[in-house]
Amino acid sequence: MGSGFPTLLRKELLRFWKVAFQTIAAPVLTALMYLLIFAHVLEGRVTVYDSVPYTAFLIPGLMMMSMLQNAFANPSSSLIQSRITGNLVFILLPPLSHREIFSAYLLAAIARGLCVGLCVWAISLFFVQLPIANPLWILVFAVMSCGIMGTLGLIAGLWSEKFDQLAAFQNFLIMPATFLSGVFYSIHSLPPFWQTVSHWNPLFYTIDGFRYGFFAASDVSPWFSFAVVAGVFAVLCLISLRLLASGYKLRN
Repeated sequence: MGSGFPTLLRKELLRFWKVAFQTIAAPVLTALMYLLIFAHVLEGRVTVYDSVPYTAFLIPGLMMMSMLQNAFANPSSSLIQSRITGNLVFILLPPLSHREIFSAYLLAAIARGLCVGLCVWAISLFFVQLPIANPLWILVFAVMSCGIMGTLGLIAGLWSEKFDQLAAFQNFLIMPATFLSGVFYSIHSLPPFWQTVSHWNPLFYTIDGFRYGFFAASDVSPWFSFAVVAGVFAVLCLISLRLLASGYKLRN
């Protein structure tokens, strides 16, 4: 890596850290609202994995949902703002390779996702003490899931030419896939049709594998979830690198 990589990484990290109320505190507050409402309504009425209380089951899902959405938002909003304001040229002029640009945006996205996830976890400690059955699974799924959404945010930021296109990407693809991934429920409680649909949603495997790290129980094998998440992450990385190497919507 040349000297440009740490500079671009620092710029992307400071970009969300300087507005932490908007980029970290706001999504944590949103997750807290979900927790208060759903836990109040369903605690005592729903038990998952035979013995896990609903509030405990819900918290890893909310953590992962917050991490996914914020990891996507970081590179996508950075690129579209740079494109609209015309300062994208300052990233293209220095002798930065496409791998350095990709790595800087990806690491910043993962950092923002993990920050939000840790804050949601810290707030949840006031409500319930979560077991941690396997911390390595938690870390692996947290990093790879943020990586998936970071690369997807990079692709969306490269493709979008105006805020409307980016909002469509987020509202019609990211949000439905996130909400239908088992954040609030186990897919075994769904009708067979929706169980099948859930199995085709890669984000379901990020949340299911992440939950396995806490409860040592999941809807599908954690190794299968790991294979799906790692495969999707690798494919999206290759697509992102290819787009950056070709200068897709950057050099014209």
